[in-house]
Amino acid sequence: MREPLFEHRLTLAGYETRALELEGDGPPFLLLHGYMDSADTWRYVMDRLGRQGHAALAVDLPGFGQADRLNTGSVLAQLDAFTVAAVRHAAAEHGGDVVLVGNSLGGVATLRAAERDDLPLAAVVPVAPAGLDMPSWFTAIEGDPVVRSLLRLPLPEGVVQRMVGEVYRRLVFSDAATIPAGAIDAFSVHHRSRESVSRGLSTGSRMLPELRYPFHFERVDVPTLLIWGSRDRMVSHEGSERLLAALPDARYALLDGIGHCPQVEAPDRVTELLLGIVPSRP
Repeated sequence: MREPLFEHRLTLAGYETRALELEGDGPPFLLLHGYMDSADTWRYVMDRLGRQGHAALAVDLPGFGQADRLNTGSVLAQLDAFTVAAVRHAAAEHGGDVVLVGNSLGGVATLRAAERDDLPLAAVVPVAPAGLDMPSWFTAIEGDPVVRSLLRLPLPEGVVQRMVGEVYRRLVFSDAATIPAGAIDAFSVHHRSRESVSRGLSTGSRMLPELRYPFHFERVDVPTLLIWGSRDRMVSHEGSERLLAALPDARYALLDGIGHCPQVEAPDRVTELLLGIVPSRP
């Protein structure tokens, strides 16, 4: 039976944010998005989880989507506090240990949460996580000619949104034919002004030094599934070698022909992998 997806507001670690939520059974999935993205990136996977009757929660991270802006100080420390609060909230709401899933920057938050021994985690699933290799993604975004143009020119919101959508399409996906209808608009609607784009780039620049391998994998003691696309141009899947060497029991799925956001480009396969890591329901 398909469960409805509903949208509401939450306050986690002092940040008000937007949440997309599914009521359901089994360990709840907590879904974190990547840099300059939003909870909307998980709608396709949540649609499939809902058809299976699974509980899930996707949230806008502080500084992105419709969440409160970040404060001064360390970006990762703020995302850590938010993630901890979100895990505890999901566990309390749904009454079970949480499967924490994060794409890109959300993958960083996911792996850092896995280092803690005080969180109710059933498993963690980093999807193309940043922080394992040299961070080329920011150079790709900041140096893109379309991004540079929209930062220089006074453009109407509609034009800015279309330009952001074009950059997203080119950098994130391996094949335009695989992009679901509405996915580009779901991303670009959060970047309709030059100020929004500039603020996002400023956050990226501020965060970049923190992403030079921000992990302590010797502390990780939770089942781990790593998912990556073989044609990821933002964060190379070669970074997987570092995680797998440190966590030899981790499972790894390399999705052939898929780019940086498998949850959008291959939601059926990602959902199948997520359901494979949770205990079977009676």
